[in-house]
Amino acid sequence: MRVATRAGVVRGRRIMVDGRDVHAFLGMPYAGPLRGAARFAIPSPVLPWDGERPAISHGPTPPQSPYPAPTSALLDSVVVAGADSLNLSVWTVDPGATRLPVMVWIHGGAFVRGSHRLPVFDGAAFARDGVVMVGINYRVGALGFLSVAGAPDNRGLRDQIAALEWVRDNISAFGGDPDQVTVFGESAGGMSITALLSSPKAEGLFHRAIVQSGNATSAADISDARLVAGEFTGMLGLDSTVESLTGLSPDILQRTQDALGAELMQDPDLRRWGASVIERGFGAMSLFPTIDGNVLPALPIDALKSGAGGGVELLAGTNRDEFRFFLVPGGRASSLTAEGLSAITDRFGISDAAVDVFAHNRPDEAPGDLLCALLTDHVFRSGTAELVDTVAQRDGGRAWQYEFAWPTSVHSLRACHALEMGFVFDTLSTSPPIVGVAPPQSLADEMHETWVRFATTGDPGWERVGAARRPVRTFGDPALPSGAVVTDPRGDELSAVRLRQRTGAPREHNR
Repeated sequence: MRVATRAGVVRGRRIMVDGRDVHAFLGMPYAGPLRGAARFAIPSPVLPWDGERPAISHGPTPPQSPYPAPTSALLDSVVVAGADSLNLSVWTVDPGATRLPVMVWIHGGAFVRGSHRLPVFDGAAFARDGVVMVGINYRVGALGFLSVAGAPDNRGLRDQIAALEWVRDNISAFGGDPDQVTVFGESAGGMSITALLSSPKAEGLFHRAIVQSGNATSAADISDARLVAGEFTGMLGLDSTVESLTGLSPDILQRTQDALGAELMQDPDLRRWGASVIERGFGAMSLFPTIDGNVLPALPIDALKSGAGGGVELLAGTNRDEFRFFLVPGGRASSLTAEGLSAITDRFGISDAAVDVFAHNRPDEAPGDLLCALLTDHVFRSGTAELVDTVAQRDGGRAWQYEFAWPTSVHSLRACHALEMGFVFDTLSTSPPIVGVAPPQSLADEMHETWVRFATTGDPGWERVGAARRPVRTFGDPALPSGAVVTDPRGDELSAVRLRQRTGAPREHNR
């Protein structure tokens, strides 16, 4: 099957999915190659080509390192070098169709890893069900988010915007409707979507949004992002300018980036890195979006409260046990003492009163289990609730909330971070090891159908969040019937954690 894009003709391949033909067009460039100075520049236009360009295999990934242990035993990672890494893939049931809904996937990976080419992100099931599915790559790590003098900030977000512009200009050739685009993303991908919702540069490029395990508060003040850049270039003995970095090899940049991330986690001093980097990056992310006055004029949640992103329908949710993914593998949760719990909650600004609420509700949980629950709400659920409430309380605002609660059998992770992706994509057979043995296909049917319904109709199928009620559709809770909607689940815990201060001056123990 051949399709004419604005840059030239591409040839895809046909595959059979549950007895239905699906056409895949893989690895198509939406921006120019990343070589030399272009690695730290705004995305450049695609140069047109003559003849027919094959689009039958995935393209290279943006530079990154694979997941380290123990994460590598739970999630897949693919790293393929190549300058043409700003590419995307399209799955469609019929390029000759008209006005099919479009979904654009923005992957996660803490803004330093990830690619749409992972098997779990295959879009064939969405195409089977009448959606034109698009998966995109974008620059991650230093190339995407290091705030260095002489280079435009938020290059990774600029890549996402360039990909959405490609969708606007080309997707009708694949059967899609450019006026019915839903962006969806998980973790850093979800945080990216809240940034795009708040950005004037992305206005009008999408009409619905699904935020999985994200928040609208993960953006650094530019002064703090420049502190991070100073640490990065200081490790290399260089000036903190883009000119000092453009000649460095990808290997040197990657080793420095990995060392930077390890250094921040070992020494999360607010004076060294800046309060906004530590508090909004949760002491784990060193390179992520920056409030630059251009792509991001303000912290996303503040921009949204001021009216940005108006008219976009929102579905957002979290996994019930998000933080077990980060603390249970490797034994950090099981080794935590009561004293350690107190020290960590103090560092994160979680009040003693909040700890008491969670402990009262979980009398048999060890300190590490309590910390996982507290940080799940602190990092993910409270920010999601604030995002949903902000959209729902606008005039004409439409927002829905969900919770994924199915517990995997792997490593006592329960319903941890990243577990839902194979269910959303209906790709359990190619999902990473985190899903365990024999995950329930019926749950994948439920979630995938819900995402398709929202992208198609703008209504996922249950009551939306209002000023006085928080209906939360719960997926996979063994104690609840299929399709259960719970009003304000664990509302006392959410209220206790939401009293935290979003950011501020360095706390006394860091001085």
